[in-house]
Amino acid sequence: MSTEDVTVRVPGRVNLIGEWIDFSGGTVLPMPIRSEITLTRRPNGTDTDVIRSAQFGSEARIGIDMPAQHDWPDAIRGALQAARAMGWIKGGQDVSVHSAIPVGQGLSSSAATIVAALKASRPAGETDDVSLALAARRVENEFMGVPCGIMDQMAVAAGRRGHVLALDTIDCSFELLPLPEDWEIVVIQSGVRRELADGSYKARQLECRAAMDVLGTEDLCHADPAQFARLSGAPAKRARHIWSEGRRSLEAVDALKSRDRAAFGRLMVASHASLRDDMEVSLPVMDQMVEDALALGAEGARLTGAGFGGCIVALVAPDRVETWWAALQARHPQIKRAD
Repeated sequence: MSTEDVTVRVPGRVNLIGEWIDFSGGTVLPMPIRSEITLTRRPNGTDTDVIRSAQFGSEARIGIDMPAQHDWPDAIRGALQAARAMGWIKGGQDVSVHSAIPVGQGLSSSAATIVAALKASRPAGETDDVSLALAARRVENEFMGVPCGIMDQMAVAAGRRGHVLALDTIDCSFELLPLPEDWEIVVIQSGVRRELADGSYKARQLECRAAMDVLGTEDLCHADPAQFARLSGAPAKRARHIWSEGRRSLEAVDALKSRDRAAFGRLMVASHASLRDDMEVSLPVMDQMVEDALALGAEGARLTGAGFGGCIVALVAPDRVETWWAALQARHPQIKRAD
């Protein structure tokens, strides 16, 4: 049982390719970013959790058994409730959190917060990172009501700086692949905030589930595309994206291993087109940013994350980054780098 003050640091993540497939048997390729969360937990001997956030400039005092309040403390409160249920901690906790991960930009600030709170609560050596990530997903699914897959939690729990996590979401097996030195990944905030718990995200999830129900499988990435003729409307388009994105991700693993930057970039571009046309989760501002990023010299660019705002990610030759970024920012003054 952890009783002393514990401080942990957990990074955010960006996904290079493999979007909307981590609940459909796909392989995904996220990597940690430099921005991170610092969280400190200590027991307070009461039946109240006291949570302080430097980012929100706020303090919350809530009973340890209260349900989700649909507010910023929920990620930490859900993790603390899970930790108590697993016998890692007892009673109320004081938690202080400082986050440099932009909120609402698709960089897994919520998953990083949950993983940080769980890491700060678990006894030393008690749980491996895969089990920790699975516990974090349960917090998002069951406590917060976000029907997410496993990618975000695995990326921030098991990822390593300078490496891409090639994650098989069927069994959570993974490889840590070093990012080649002549590849620069640039993460760009669009300035459009998104919310995973909103209706658009849940609607897409339901459309994907409808396709799974018709085809009798939860593994759309490995389904027989000839069977897609049984689908129509939105479920058909969602299934087409999931299947094709699963193929692109596997090809991207090969391109990364062979250091083929141009091939990886082409796969990113194709991924964005599928997110735009088949998943229908992009926005005109995101499409224009991707188009301009490519026109100015990026070898690949795409929406990253679940969509409806957030960030794009671009693959650029390191010696071109600064001039490329200046030109892109001139066209889109509202953007910021988030890597």
